[in-house]
Amino acid sequence: GIEAGLARELSVLNENWRSLAQRKRQLELITPFQLYFNPELIFKHFQVWRLITNYLFFGPVGFNFLFNMIFLYRYCRMLEEGSFRGRTADFVFMFLFGGLLMTLFGLFVNLVFLGQAFTIMLVYVWSRRNPYVRMNFFGLLIFQAPFLPWVLMGFSLLLGNSIIVDLLGIAVGHIYFFLEDVFPNQPGGGRLLRTPSVLKAIFDTPEDDPNYNPLPEERPGGFAWGEALWF
Repeated sequence: GIEAGLARELSVLNENWRSLAQRKRQLELITPFQLYFNPELIFKHFQVWRLITNYLFFGPVGFNFLFNMIFLYRYCRMLEEGSFRGRTADFVFMFLFGGLLMTLFGLFVNLVFLGQAFTIMLVYVWSRRNPYVRMNFFGLLIFQAPFLPWVLMGFSLLLGNSIIVDLLGIAVGHIYFFLEDVFPNQPGGGRLLRTPSVLKAIFDTPEDDPNYNPLPEERPGGFAWGEALWF
């Protein structure tokens, strides 16, 4: 009867649902639960990859994800081609310093993913190093570059997101900017952040030795055939 037919349909639907759920689990080789920042899993269960992977997840694909990707790419590129031009080792060191500081702060705040905070840090450093650039935010606001991180924080608040992430990025960005750009120029100040020589050896091209005299075959034009040779 109807009950038997309905039971068969429910049975088929249930079987199809189980099959889809199983395939979904097979396709989800990596889930956010394997990536998020969890000090207990890191230090007690030695899941040290979480120290890095929590910076790589920006949520499901949507407006917030695209927003973060655009800003990360844009300001990372502008920093690399601007104030860090020819200083790749210093650029990498900023990444390491910012990541280490955010991880330490992450032990005391309830944040599981720090990628957005890292993006805000890059935006903050760029904005402080370009104070006279005028910004246009979606055609609604016109302001100087140093206000950009705060405008982004207000926009995040309007979207209903937590501003703790933005505040963390601003705080870490300010610490780096102060130690790198402000404190060394103060009376009695000095450079506290020094890029390790191992990073310079890996990422920076060695400077040419001004006293180096190249061999004749290495000179432009090859041998100086017109010159006398002495033996």
